[in-house]
Amino acid sequence: MKRIAQFEKVSNEQFVLGWADCFGTGKGICDAFDYVKLPKRATKGSAGYDFFAVKSVVLAPGESIKMPTGIRVKIDEGWVLKIYPRSGLGFKYRLQLNNTVGIIDSDYYYSDNEGHIFIKITNDSKDGKTVTINRGDAFAQGIFLEYGITVDDDVTDVRNGGFGSTSK
Repeated sequence: MKRIAQFEKVSNEQFVLGWADCFGTGKGICDAFDYVKLPKRATKGSAGYDFFAVKSVVLAPGESIKMPTGIRVKIDEGWVLKIYPRSGLGFKYRLQLNNTVGIIDSDYYYSDNEGHIFIKITNDSKDGKTVTINRGDAFAQGIFLEYGITVDDDVTDVRNGGFGSTSK
């Protein structure tokens, strides 16, 4: 296996900004940063790195939430981190990422927000099932993949931001 990335916590200041963006100010932030856990694989054969909830949430069918993870990742150039819902949650509740698959590029790490990874999920249950995710539960997983570029690629632009920042 190639070792091509390193997970880190964002700064406390950046986490507070992310929390306020998702949940408003003062609502449970006091100790949430202490509960940020670095993503990890559950077993030696696991491809996915589990991302853990920093807040307990209950999602009725059709409800969504944007979750700050408190995590950033330094990735070698030529690699990408793809984020998916945990398989079991998708199977049982149709839990989905709102952007279907999250793409974390290697240059996102250097953004003004420190590359803070947010994961927006929706309970798309067609059976009326409510999903509960407790603080500390694994709710999403990330897989590193190598990618290539075309022979005539000459891009030199630099990113500064997350969603939509490269199309401005």
